[in-house]
Amino acid sequence: MQGLSTAQPTLLSAAWPASADSLLRKFVLALAGAALLTLSAKVQVPFYPVPMTMQTFVVLVIGMAFGWRLGAATVVLYLVEGAFGLPVFAGTPAKGIGLAYMAGPTGGYLVGFAVAAAVVGYLAERGWDRNLLTTLAAMVAGTALIFIFGYVWLAHLIGFQKAFQFGVLPFMSAAVFKIALAAAVLPLCWRFLARMK
Repeated sequence: MQGLSTAQPTLLSAAWPASADSLLRKFVLALAGAALLTLSAKVQVPFYPVPMTMQTFVVLVIGMAFGWRLGAATVVLYLVEGAFGLPVFAGTPAKGIGLAYMAGPTGGYLVGFAVAAAVVGYLAERGWDRNLLTTLAAMVAGTALIFIFGYVWLAHLIGFQKAFQFGVLPFMSAAVFKIALAAAVLPLCWRFLARMK
């Protein structure tokens, strides 16, 4: 398992080397990432027991591919867009928009997105996205953070038991699927890049 002290290139910087000072490049990537997050929130995939979106998958992959700073900044940009009333979240505008939506039942999960992107991005900068086991561990940690923030906020609104019943349990099988998918995809991307060089 990789250490936590030595920074390594992220998948994005390995695939698309550029000046670290390129503010325009970072802004374009953050906009593209926020757009991808919006798309992932809107598309529902049939799954049991409830339909799933690929949003948590995209959050964690952005964090790992972009690194902790740009990954977290991308998710924060997405949240700011939503706070200003853009219909970027799942269920918007039908379920409300802006800060009113963010203060609702899914608000904790949204905050968890930013925290998780930063944590998995940090781990990716330490090489945790290079093999199956460490990517799996990073994705489990990121998913757990999203669920913890979401559960605590939802429990504040509807109680601990109902929050687990409605805000965690129905989404566990989809979370396992997305964790496994990310753990397979990211190391494969690194292998592909190594062959291209």
